[in-house]
Amino acid sequence: MTAGAVFRWVLRLAAVAAAVPLAAHAAGAPVPPQELAAKVHYCMTCHGVSGQGFRGYYPIPRLAGQQPDYIKNQLLAFTQKRRTNTIMFSVAHVLSPEMLAALSDYFNKLNPKPLGGAPQDLVADGKAIFTQGVPAKDVPPCTTCHGDEAKGNGEIPRLAGQLNDYVIAKLTNWDKERGQNKAEPDTSAIMEPIAHGLTPPQIRAVAAYVSTLE
Repeated sequence: MTAGAVFRWVLRLAAVAAAVPLAAHAAGAPVPPQELAAKVHYCMTCHGVSGQGFRGYYPIPRLAGQQPDYIKNQLLAFTQKRRTNTIMFSVAHVLSPEMLAALSDYFNKLNPKPLGGAPQDLVADGKAIFTQGVPAKDVPPCTTCHGDEAKGNGEIPRLAGQLNDYVIAKLTNWDKERGQNKAEPDTSAIMEPIAHGLTPPQIRAVAAYVSTLE
């Protein structure tokens, strides 16, 4: 991909992100420690001890080390029906702005080892796609937005250490799960053509690579 094409992607990302202001935190008392602890325990029932993710009936994502703004935006996305997930809609819509911020900051500070489990023979190909993109499909390098270490920034999520099967599921079903409320602009718009441009083998390779990063 040419430098000009990458630059256009960055400009598009900035424009979309600017159109999606996070809900302002309501002024109020800090979340009591016991309430935060109870809610964290509830989250870890599905997302795993230390928020490292969990493989059950379907893969549940790693929250540990995730960008706080990304967590907050996605929780709002569930309540605003920008993102589909029946379970998370029920979880997210009861969170106060204070609790939402407290949970986001809590999980951001965790850093357990990745669960692993991805096919190692796919990692090299995945790294090439992550760092170089797929010029023939006009897919930019993932590093353009997610960073060289895949740790994300602001509303751009951390991918490092994420469950490979979760990444596969999200990229495969992107247009069915993200950006579902056209009246509410969403940063997920930047990823739709990228997810669509990747073949299933390329998706599996990228997912394998990012799952190995710490």
